Amino acid sequence: MIGLGGLLERNPRLKVFIYAGKGGLGKTTLSAATSVKLSSLGKKTLVFSTDPQASLSDVFEQNVFGRGEVKLAENLYVMEIDADKKINEYVASIKKKIVDMYRLDKLPPDIEEYIDSAAAEPAMYESAVYDAMVDVVSEGRYDYYVFDMPPFGHGIRMIAIADVISKWVEKITELRRQAYEYGRVAASLKKQKLTYEDEILRELEYIRGRILKFRDIVMNSETTAFMTVMTPERMTILDTEKALEMFESLGLRLTGIVVNQVYPPELAKNPDAPAYIRRKVEEQRKYMAEIADKFGKYIIAVVPMLNREPKGLDTLKAVAEELWRPSRRLEEYI
Repeated sequence: MIGLGGLLERNPRLKVFIYAGKGGLGKTTLSAATSVKLSSLGKKTLVFSTDPQASLSDVFEQNVFGRGEVKLAENLYVMEIDADKKINEYVASIKKKIVDMYRLDKLPPDIEEYIDSAAAEPAMYESAVYDAMVDVVSEGRYDYYVFDMPPFGHGIRMIAIADVISKWVEKITELRRQAYEYGRVAASLKKQKLTYEDEILRELEYIRGRILKFRDIVMNSETTAFMTVMTPERMTILDTEKALEMFESLGLRLTGIVVNQVYPPELAKNPDAPAYIRRKVEEQRKYMAEIADKFGKYIIAVVPMLNREPKGLDTLKAVAEELWRPSRRLEEYI
């Protein structure tokens, strides 16, 4: 295991660290710990959550939800977006563009109802969060960016949707361009200007550009480390196998796996340890052997189970050190 430190030494161009995986496995904690370590190296670091279920506020023990970029310590910044607020702002901007574009006094009720209904769709949430992700990376104000992605269903679908929507927008854009050319000739004959057509075409190209930017960030393996988190359990192993198949189908290269919440193996032989803990350790050792066999080439770190909840900067520093330079080899957990 090379740890995150070794990964960065091998890939010095890395700037973006993305943690994906099923919910409840510790993605938020590992994202926070990674940002704590990077910032301690004197690098300006932003940790960013797009997961509505996770809570960086809880892990850092400070309310940062919906407050934009918040400085927590020297070089350490956090952003936990309020997706509902961002969606409302996005919907309001769409309505305003339609009103301005067609020079209306107000939006027709049926169109307003349609837009409001579309805002409730999951795709709107995903669009809002990856738009925010593109914003913070494009600004380039940080040395490192750490993203706590939504669980598998969301994280993977965001990449797939980026590809599907990009092709859809590309097709629509081409049709609009052809219509614009025909319209331009007609307008020339009538000596009219096609301001509306120009604006629609620009808007479609802007949307496509944002989608492609998001996909480029996630899939650039030279600058982005795409990692997944798992625990030594049967269902997690199966989920990770399925995830790897999905990554491959999307052309996405997995950088590494962090195995989290692993009990020290010596607990199995400690007579003072409760019987249920000894059984749990033996069970984990069996699954760690299976993980080493199936995913060994991806494992970069194993993070032990802590004797307290990993909250607050001091506890996160302990997680970060284990993540950065693992204290044990993978074989020692088997």
